[in-house]
Amino acid sequence: MPLDVQADVAAIASIDAVPKLLEVICRSTGMGFAAVARVTDDRWVACAVRDEIAFGLEPGSELDVVTTICDEIRASGDAVVIDHVDEDAAFRGHATPAQYGFQSYISVPIRYEGEFFGTLCAIDPKPRALKASTALKTFELFAELIGAQLAAQRRLEISQQAVVSAHETAELREQFIAVLGHDLRNPLASIAGGLHLLRKAELDARAHTIVQGMGESVDRIAGLIDNLLDLARGRLGGGFHVDRRADADLQGALTQVVRELQLAHQDREIRTDIRLPASVEADARRLAQLLSNLLANALTHGSPTEPIRVQAGIVDGRLEISVVNGGEPIPEVARAKLFQPFSRSSVRPRQEGLGLGLWICAQIAAAHGGELSVESDETRTRFSFRMPVGVETSAGAPVAMAE
Repeated sequence: MPLDVQADVAAIASIDAVPKLLEVICRSTGMGFAAVARVTDDRWVACAVRDEIAFGLEPGSELDVVTTICDEIRASGDAVVIDHVDEDAAFRGHATPAQYGFQSYISVPIRYEGEFFGTLCAIDPKPRALKASTALKTFELFAELIGAQLAAQRRLEISQQAVVSAHETAELREQFIAVLGHDLRNPLASIAGGLHLLRKAELDARAHTIVQGMGESVDRIAGLIDNLLDLARGRLGGGFHVDRRADADLQGALTQVVRELQLAHQDREIRTDIRLPASVEADARRLAQLLSNLLANALTHGSPTEPIRVQAGIVDGRLEISVVNGGEPIPEVARAKLFQPFSRSSVRPRQEGLGLGLWICAQIAAAHGGELSVESDETRTRFSFRMPVGVETSAGAPVAMAE
């Protein structure tokens, strides 16, 4: 297989959502085979496949392109939808359905960077009512999402290659940030919009679970993008900045973080003691991000049977925010690397993520003139943020955090 087509197959395989998209297609249309195909003037190569009818193709398999309807789609650029081949005036005498034994068929073009890449297609040996359903719109949306993701991958690869180049410039740094912010966020927004449409469709229980899982994946990817943007701004964009405001409603921002994570982890116990003045001079959004990262870290790595404690208050003229969880202690050798970017692979090799969360927390702390520390032993692990702050309540008395 030539390198370019092999790379295309690998590019599709690297898009985590594709298998879920193909399963949603099969579940929502009733069709037994769905695929993403790379189609050129002389090649038809399966990049991703869902085969419930033993059609016999797998990623990397090829068909003679001239025997496929996808070849005609490449030439015309138009989608093809067939409910019942035997009753379709345009295709009942066509050689392709007879050769491959299908009665229903749908295929739409996938494009990226203005060029035809291939098709998103599905077939089934039985007739299916496709034209009267939302199938075509769903296929077009999924094809657009795949094309957008391919384009984002390509641009990100180019940017990454440029970043490591010896000829890095200020313009390149701005381009890198723009790629992360624009080229990744826009396709993700399209996926989120597509999921919104799917949630309104009539899906069986299995498809509904898949769509729910896709939504969770979108949220996780959005978090990764946010972390990458923070890394890009901190390392390449001139430093990590916070917007400290004297009237910041920090109590409300921190409470909202705990509420959202508690809803997402209803099987876990989170005990909260947040007692702060009506306003604190701080960047409430960034400190909420700090707490969100620390609490999510505790939910992921802490003991699932022990409560997590979240505390925030003013102690001896300093703002303190802490998250405490039970579970296995963090090895001493790992603690020195906890607040470094991309440290997770060496600290917790099997954990998902980029290892940026604690680094971002440390940057937020430093930008506030404070510090982030960790204590960990056999009984508990405690992450604490502290910063000097001169605040008083409306009554003029300091607000203290309970010990």
